[in-house]
Amino acid sequence: MYWYEEDVKQLEKRSQQLTYEPETLFYGSSSIRLWETLYSDFADLKPVNLGFGGSTLAACVWFFKRIMLTYNPKRLVVYAGDNDLGDGRTPEEVFIFFKQLMVEVNRRFGNIQCYYISLKPSINRRNIIDRFKYTNNLIETEIVKSSDNWHFINIFSHMVDAGDYPKGRYFVNDGLHLSKEGYELWKQVVAEQLYRHH
Repeated sequence: MYWYEEDVKQLEKRSQQLTYEPETLFYGSSSIRLWETLYSDFADLKPVNLGFGGSTLAACVWFFKRIMLTYNPKRLVVYAGDNDLGDGRTPEEVFIFFKQLMVEVNRRFGNIQCYYISLKPSINRRNIIDRFKYTNNLIETEIVKSSDNWHFINIFSHMVDAGDYPKGRYFVNDGLHLSKEGYELWKQVVAEQLYRHH
């Protein structure tokens, strides 16, 4: 985990740079970190971007206490797990990390509203798309079954065609990270869920 240290140190200082008390924490991997319009997209929800590049769901659990220390939010939005599968972890392992994250969130923030953005399909990881679908299924089932304050945001189904192939327009050239159009879609789908439970 040491290779995330510089990024995490930056995130620990982020709250000092804000001129407002954030109400919505966006946490996770580079899909969050690279969301350049995040602050304007969700301005009225007083967001803060706590994404760090290349992070896994395992890393999000590991650094949770440190990064969240100074916050007292109304809601948390998480996107992570994509890189865990890309690194060769199994859906079951990712699911265990998710359950650990639920515990950490509850311990730190109690019963706040939490949103898990489903793992996105990507062209670059098309060969393991079934693992992505299975992981999403495990996490969604857990949320529906056992949690009142967690919500599953299904981004996956919006990003594939009828044959389950990721739509190219939502990605930049590496076939992994989101394009402007991809973020526009995320904004619409995520906002709809956040305002539903606002």
